[in-house]
Amino acid sequence: MTTRKILLVEDEPGLILTLQDRLRSEGYDVEAVQDGARGYERALTGGFDLIVLDLMLPHKGGLDICRDLRQRGVATPVLMLTARGQVVDKVVGLKIGADDYVTKPFEMLELLARIEALLRRRVEALAEETSFQLGKLRVDFRSTAVWRDGEPVALSAREFQLLRYLVEHRGETLSREKLLKSVWGYETTPNTRTVDVHIAWLRQKLEEDPHHPQLILTIQGLGYKFAG
Repeated sequence: MTTRKILLVEDEPGLILTLQDRLRSEGYDVEAVQDGARGYERALTGGFDLIVLDLMLPHKGGLDICRDLRQRGVATPVLMLTARGQVVDKVVGLKIGADDYVTKPFEMLELLARIEALLRRRVEALAEETSFQLGKLRVDFRSTAVWRDGEPVALSAREFQLLRYLVEHRGETLSREKLLKSVWGYETTPNTRTVDVHIAWLRQKLEEDPHHPQLILTIQGLGYKFAG
């Protein structure tokens, strides 16, 4: 199984150290960010499986981060942490798109259980997604069939795998390195234009105007994003 990647956005150094050590000992890949604005940028570009997000952060608060991520189409599960215990904060957090909420201080075993539950639900939701449609594009994951404007589109196996990964992570900016590891299975990142070539092929087959793509977007200097 691919190591699950967690973004921890928290400004308390002691809690960061504790959570990083424990989560890594549980087999997670953890990246910690102490600044809210930086955490938001990493959440947009990092391809994480889960975001553990503190409510009170410098420069950009957790509620604002969660709201803005959802408005940008990022569906990554969000587990919010806060020292506050008021019901209103929990209600607001859940209404703007947080998936779960833990109040400090918390028991580590409870936090781990909630993390596991969110990750399990994410896997189950992706597994249940059998088809996808956006505008004139329709994808059937079970039959590996693709249509554009009602006409079948012939994709190679690798092109379909790449398209599926982009669709499953829609709204996220995915680096070439992430795509090479997740779609091609490379443990190390070779110096190759394989991703760019396959993206170009997909655009030729799926976009109305491949020179001005509306589905598979280039995020300059960072990678690609499926706009759906």
